Amino acid sequence: MKHLIAPSILAANFNNLEKDIEVINHSEADFVHCDVMDGVFVPNISFGIPVISQLKQVARKPLDVHLMIIDPDKFIADFADAGADYLTVHYEVCNHLNRTVNLIKEHGMKASVCLNPHTPVAVLEDIIGELDMVLLMSVNPGFGGQKFISNTYKKVSQLRNLIEQSNSDCLIEVDGGVKYETGKKLFDAGANVLVAGSFVFSSENPEATINNLKAL
Repeated sequence: MKHLIAPSILAANFNNLEKDIEVINHSEADFVHCDVMDGVFVPNISFGIPVISQLKQVARKPLDVHLMIIDPDKFIADFADAGADYLTVHYEVCNHLNRTVNLIKEHGMKASVCLNPHTPVAVLEDIIGELDMVLLMSVNPGFGGQKFISNTYKKVSQLRNLIEQSNSDCLIEVDGGVKYETGKKLFDAGANVLVAGSFVFSSENPEATINNLKAL
């Protein structure tokens, strides 16, 4: 099973963001994870389309853009133009999820859906075959550095079973509290992609930390 790593630039140094992007470029990371927050769906504000456009110019890894915003349909075309490769929307804000997923694909991006910690995997049963990735939040979204919610292991296993039953090749991504111990258990449970922010960029050697996570 693929072991993929998506360092989250939310924890990077925004005074010298290009330097941290170069760390990701030279590492064994597979994606650059970009958390877009609106201060409404989540209690924080991060960055938006102009930053994604700038990142696209320097990143040599695909941009994995996670929209923590209400009414994401209004911005899908803009994020496609900015250079997003994967676009993740939250199940909790999409009244017409099938339409949103189709819109993402129509704009040439891979479609991903995120579930908050309290949202059961079963809600995706009727759409799992149309998704390229599912992102499971292992913390409550909106802030970095939170404690890992251990129920996530069970959700990963449940989602893996659902994917296999549907003969889908959908990836499972997990975001929040990822370290070596939790990362190993997540991979063992059936996850494909680990998002890591604080653990990577607060370490003495971020590139080595990324590579060590990849090797779990």
